[in-house]
Amino acid sequence: MPDISSNGINLHYTDTGGDGRPVVLIHGWPLTGKSWADQEGALVDAGYRAIAYDRRGFGGSDKTDDGYDYDTFAADLAGLLDGLDLSDVTLVGFSMGGGEVARYLGTYGDARVHSAVLAAAVPPYLLKTVDNPDGGLGDDDVQGMIDGVSSDREGFLDQFTTDFFSVDGELTVTEDQRQQALALEATAADAALGGCIAAFGRTDFRGDLAKIAVPTLVIHGDGDATVPFAVSGKRSAEAIAGSTLVVVNGAPHGLNVSHKDEFNTALLDFLKR
Repeated sequence: MPDISSNGINLHYTDTGGDGRPVVLIHGWPLTGKSWADQEGALVDAGYRAIAYDRRGFGGSDKTDDGYDYDTFAADLAGLLDGLDLSDVTLVGFSMGGGEVARYLGTYGDARVHSAVLAAAVPPYLLKTVDNPDGGLGDDDVQGMIDGVSSDREGFLDQFTTDFFSVDGELTVTEDQRQQALALEATAADAALGGCIAAFGRTDFRGDLAKIAVPTLVIHGDGDATVPFAVSGKRSAEAIAGSTLVVVNGAPHGLNVSHKDEFNTALLDFLKR
């Protein structure tokens, strides 16, 4: 599990599958690249090269005091793609990772990119504003999350992870799977936890989505209470010309774990295009 120097920091990543077409997996908050375990094997078995990295501040990547904004995250991703000299890439962003996909394509273009996947992703814009009345979060909600994880990190993450995998209050994964996610979250730096909440809660990706010209899959659970489909996936699919939308029935936010078979089938079908 090597590190690569990117945008002035070291990013920890895994690279499996040899010479297949590369699929870069970008994790959600507050997890690490290991959260893609159920997808990496399926991708490699299907002949793809699976690359998953830890966002700055998480997992084995450098724990910085700042840089928790989407311009920096996109620059980190650009450094990874350039450093590994990847081309014909599919970028797969889960939850806040979908913001990296959008901001990268909006800023750096698609010269290295074959296609994109937004999975339970935060675009187009979660914050409720005068010109974005359909956003799901008020600024006080965002600040409340920041305050919550700052004042009671363990309790906040425990409840968040339960909601992450639940539909209508019912856990859709095993308790062991929930605990595995909590173990990944334990590696996050405090600055990364709060900084990323501010980033995914307040960043407007509408301009980025308008620039996306590669084939794009939007996949979302209809039971997602963390990043609701109506606020995010539905609007992103409408904003990206020619996108493909897959809604997974009964799936929570963490659908790549709870509904891994449906998720992997949709992903692999899309990758064939």
